Amino acid sequence: MQEKFNLVKQYIHDMELAIISEDTADEIVVVEDEENGIKNLVIDCEEPIVVLEQVILKVPQKTQALYKRLLQMNRTLVHGAFVLDEDEKYIIFRDTLQLENLDRNVRLPKIHISCS
Repeated sequence: MQEKFNLVKQYIHDMELAIISEDTADEIVVVEDEENGIKNLVIDCEEPIVVLEQVILKVPQKTQALYKRLLQMNRTLVHGAFVLDEDEKYIIFRDTLQLENLDRNVRLPKIHISCS
């Protein structure tokens, strides 16, 4: 599995993302590229997949319009989905990719949320 983790790290390097934290034992890295809206993106290699999680925002007091809009957006997404963390404090964008088929064509999404 270390081979796939190293491949993921090579792709991160090729994409010029800064690794701000790394746990080699658990094969997790946290990256950022603030110019492109990536802040503390967690990339977790969990054979046979790689999990990407990006915190989008704190859950506001009034949630109905936000949740409705996120569910509508989930319907149109080809990959990934907006999810709620276990503590119901954060909206996260989560995607999973097959490690076996991972290649340099992977693009990290730029996300814009509008609840209007």
